[in-house]
Amino acid sequence: MFSHVMVGTNDLDRAKSFYDAVLGTLGVPPARVDGHRIFYFTPTGIFSVSKPIDGKPASVANGGTIGFAASSPAQADAWHAAGVANGGVSIEDPPGVREGGAGRLYLAYLRDPDGNKICALHRMA
Repeated sequence: MFSHVMVGTNDLDRAKSFYDAVLGTLGVPPARVDGHRIFYFTPTGIFSVSKPIDGKPASVANGGTIGFAASSPAQADAWHAAGVANGGVSIEDPPGVREGGAGRLYLAYLRDPDGNKICALHRMA
C-alpha cells in the first residue's frame, strides 16, 4: 500500500545516528544521505527523515505513529534498547504483550529525538 514514509527532523546528523542504530536492530542497512534527507531502503518500502523543505522547524504529528515490523519480541526489545541508548525516550507502557481488536501484539514505543512517535510491533500467534 505505501511506497514510503517520511518524518521531519531539525538535526539530520542526530536523526541518522538514532535511526541507524534503531533500524539496524531490524536488519536495515544504514541510511543513504541525500542533501537534507536520509533514506532507509528495504524490500517492502522506504523510510525517510528530512529537514523541512520550507525551512520552518520540523514538528511531530499529534496522533501519528510510525510502526516498524519486528520478527520477535526479542528483536522489538533490542530495537527499544537501541532507541533509548541513542537519544530516544520510552513512552507508554514498557515493551510487552497487548491484546485487543488487532489480536495479540508485542509492542515497544519510543519518541525519537525530534519527538516523532515510533513503535516496534511483533504479531504473536
